[in-house]
Amino acid sequence: MPKLTLDSLRALREEKTKAFRNVPGCTHYILTCAGTACHSNKGDEIYKNLIAEAEKQGVGSAVQVVKTGCFGFCEKGPIVKVLPENNFYVEVSPEDAAEIISVNVKQGKELERLTYKNPDGSPAPKSGSALSDLPPIGFYQKQIRVVLRNCGVINPEDINEYLAHSGYVSLEKALFQWKPEDIIDELKISGLRGRGGAGFPTWMKWDTTRKAKNDQKYVVCNADEGDPGAYMDRSTIEGDPHSVIEAMTICGKTIGANQGFVYIRAEYPLAVHRLELALLQAKELGLLGKDILGSGFDFDIEIRLGAGAFVCGEETALLRSLEGQRGMPTPKPPFPAISGLWGKPTVINNVETYANIPAILVKGGEWFASMGTEKSKGTKVFALTGKVQNSGLVEVPMGTTLREIIFEIGGGIKNGRAFKGVQTGGPSGGILTEADLDTPIDYEGLAKMGSMMGSGGMIVMDEDDCAVDVARFYMEFCVDESCGKCSPCRIGTSQILAILDKIAGGSGEEADLEKLEIIGRAMQKASLCALGGTASNPTLSTIKNFRAEYIEHIYGHKCRAGKCKKLARFDIDRELCIACGLCAKKCPVHAISPVEDWVPPADGKKKRAPLFIDQAKCIKCAECFNNCKFGAVVRK
Repeated sequence: MPKLTLDSLRALREEKTKAFRNVPGCTHYILTCAGTACHSNKGDEIYKNLIAEAEKQGVGSAVQVVKTGCFGFCEKGPIVKVLPENNFYVEVSPEDAAEIISVNVKQGKELERLTYKNPDGSPAPKSGSALSDLPPIGFYQKQIRVVLRNCGVINPEDINEYLAHSGYVSLEKALFQWKPEDIIDELKISGLRGRGGAGFPTWMKWDTTRKAKNDQKYVVCNADEGDPGAYMDRSTIEGDPHSVIEAMTICGKTIGANQGFVYIRAEYPLAVHRLELALLQAKELGLLGKDILGSGFDFDIEIRLGAGAFVCGEETALLRSLEGQRGMPTPKPPFPAISGLWGKPTVINNVETYANIPAILVKGGEWFASMGTEKSKGTKVFALTGKVQNSGLVEVPMGTTLREIIFEIGGGIKNGRAFKGVQTGGPSGGILTEADLDTPIDYEGLAKMGSMMGSGGMIVMDEDDCAVDVARFYMEFCVDESCGKCSPCRIGTSQILAILDKIAGGSGEEADLEKLEIIGRAMQKASLCALGGTASNPTLSTIKNFRAEYIEHIYGHKCRAGKCKKLARFDIDRELCIACGLCAKKCPVHAISPVEDWVPPADGKKKRAPLFIDQAKCIKCAECFNNCKFGAVVRK
């Protein structure tokens, strides 16, 4: 079709809105999750089987099967949602397609065995029949989906479905109704802060770049997202790529830039594919490129693939990588808003920040500011992972407590274990304890507790996790990811890791704890960028909150969680052992065998010799402990 003008865009949007999920003769729409997690768990096969079964059972013309983005409830994926009944099916397999068609579509009944059940086994209450309705179960009840508003609702590979959901309405306003100052004012009213970690006011960054005098300016999207356990930005692009494209174009108009770049890691192939497709579709309709909608404004976006360097999440290192240089941070000031990409004024925000902007400009800054806390407005997306019942993507208003997220939305700790701590902010954040659970989450609150918001990773730990081992894990990550440019980070991370290895190996001294604190504080003050400045946070927070565990490692030569292998010891209780042999079968080094000098008891209750572990051969893998069904393998 010819490139759109303002009038033809409005007409097309009206047409697509009326037609959305309203195809003549179609009685059912089946939405299938096609995010990375479900996609890798036979999601594409489920999609194809549903289409094939609908044809096979004679209802092909009455059923539309649609691929969507992530529903968020990753623990229970793959997920399939059937409209108009709004039946929400979890843990679906390709073999379930036939029954979904025969029972739900043809008979109009809910397929009960696939519906979500409450933890006590009772059926979860039904929600309404609206397209965006999610079941009123614990995982969704406290969530408000702004960034994720279209994920699980629209087909991310069809621009028409985005248009049917107020797509590019905000761009219309930016091009034809509002001056750049009006957009800045609306963002200021909203209170939106950058969701990449630092929480800098978005309006201020845009306004600084707008006022900078230069013949060329740039808009950059940071989609590098390298925190362990974090996948918020990836899922947003997979489920709603046009929200980012629209926001970047609005930013270009506001600051006076004609070129944008999305810097995204190559390890996100599905997100890259959907972003490439969305850019192509936007260009074909004239929503990108020359003379957008006849406004006279030109703007284009290119994709640049990152190689997975964590340090390139830092804005100046990312910009250097975009320029074709080695990704290493540079001192600030000057800030990118004044001298960024190729020395030109540059706005750089992450995916989540951009995804908020079209919704803010459609619904208003006051609407967005009505959610959250006094200084942290709106919602925040977290990737809730670790030892929690319901892992997945969670979007909640700022000010929601850790307890609400972990124990209400997340359903509490797996396998009835005790809560130990939660890591927020990835390698840059701290590990918080039960004493912190009722603190409202916002930028300032987390900083006061010794952690940070970061991009939104949230990893839950239970009693079987070791504080020293966790600190070692994050420091090992930072050692590998340090660019090496500044001494505090390059040397400091290596020194901290060496001391943690020493403690975990049973040769630590109490004086080592003071050394860790001195090095950690020096790194915070002297490192060039945030990677080095925050790399010691996990170590410092575990020393503060779990000092007794460090002392136990140092003086007791014991790791209560059994994670520090040099300090772990596994034995078999002869009274509890029934000699089933399962532990011996699971042992990779054949360290388990029957007791040779065993004498059968006179009562004849035991006829087989109990087993024992040869400590000289044991590699402390814990396979015996994890597989014993009788509690006979004990960890000392």
